[in-house]
Amino acid sequence: MPSPESLREAVSARLPRFLAELESLVNIDCGSYTPAGVNRVADAVTASLKELGATVERHAHQPAATESPLGDLVVGRLAGEGPRLLLIGHMDTVFEEGTAAQRPYRVDGELAMGPGTSDMKGGLLAGLHALAALQATGQRPNVTFVANPDEEIGSIFSTPHIRRLASDHDAALVLECARANGDIVSARKGIADLEIAFHGRAAHAGVEPEKGRSAILAAARKVATLHELNGRWPVVTVNAGVIAGGTRPNVVAERCSVQLDLRAATTAEFDQAYGEVERLVAQPAVEDVTAQLRRMAHHPPMERTPATARLAELAIAIAGELGFDLHDTATGGASDANTTSHAGLPTLDGLGPIGGDDHSVDEWLDVASVVPRTALLAALIARAGEAL
Repeated sequence: MPSPESLREAVSARLPRFLAELESLVNIDCGSYTPAGVNRVADAVTASLKELGATVERHAHQPAATESPLGDLVVGRLAGEGPRLLLIGHMDTVFEEGTAAQRPYRVDGELAMGPGTSDMKGGLLAGLHALAALQATGQRPNVTFVANPDEEIGSIFSTPHIRRLASDHDAALVLECARANGDIVSARKGIADLEIAFHGRAAHAGVEPEKGRSAILAAARKVATLHELNGRWPVVTVNAGVIAGGTRPNVVAERCSVQLDLRAATTAEFDQAYGEVERLVAQPAVEDVTAQLRRMAHHPPMERTPATARLAELAIAIAGELGFDLHDTATGGASDANTTSHAGLPTLDGLGPIGGDDHSVDEWLDVASVVPRTALLAALIARAGEAL
């Protein structure tokens, strides 16, 4: 078993390559709906996995007529010793095409800046370089590496593949970057993206408004009621983030839609809150206006199980051997860790370098954290059996 220090040395020797690859990936536009750019990242991941000796499969997205095309899902398999570990990162970002040209990769002191540095090109590379460091120290872990093309839109394409893979593995390590304060993640809220479609009756707003049934009025009343769910449970949040409806100011709105974000930390509270949303939507807000609720995407809660706690304790112990303090935390955002945890796998997330200000123009990755955090990940892969 390699010592954490030997893994740190192996990672450190690869740091120039890590940073060169980070610059290359950050300068690729790879928003979820930019499949050509996502596939350029997939090409780089595929090449790295093959260099490690992995058997690589690429699953092309086959969109329905109503769907936008997405990039390929990459699955690399390394046969080795020890527990079967599932490593997951994602290749897509939230940014529109042209963003990389507007603000390309740059280094400001100890911070690498640019679209996707933290979320999550730094974490994706950490997984690949951790595996390379293990090989450099004579280790051959038993790993399946998944590079997801659509995590930022809920992993709609990737989730069925990840669920199938989860059944053949013993634990999952998810490569999102560590929180800005350095914490890794042992629990995440579940999230549902919901849409409520309101259908009323159009009428002339000045001549005969009494004949109209305003879908916008119904939506406004319903949003106020739904937001009152905040605070009913300490770990549940409800947010109406998008409202769209109507055609002209002088027309009583026949249609309106609301996009709702529902989150909860436990399955029990999520189910309770979702049931209450269903009940409230079913209650008429305006006479003769109907409302239909549709779930567009869903990540179940990632709850901190005893097995996940043991993985976190092992990571904390390894960090101590590497000379730094580490803590695990719960966070409100969802990731593919929610899927693997719900499938019954002990799951730990936030195992990439330290980063922050995700999804913003100020997104950053702490360059000084790359070596210690990648060494931590490598040691955790090598020693995961101690916690399983």
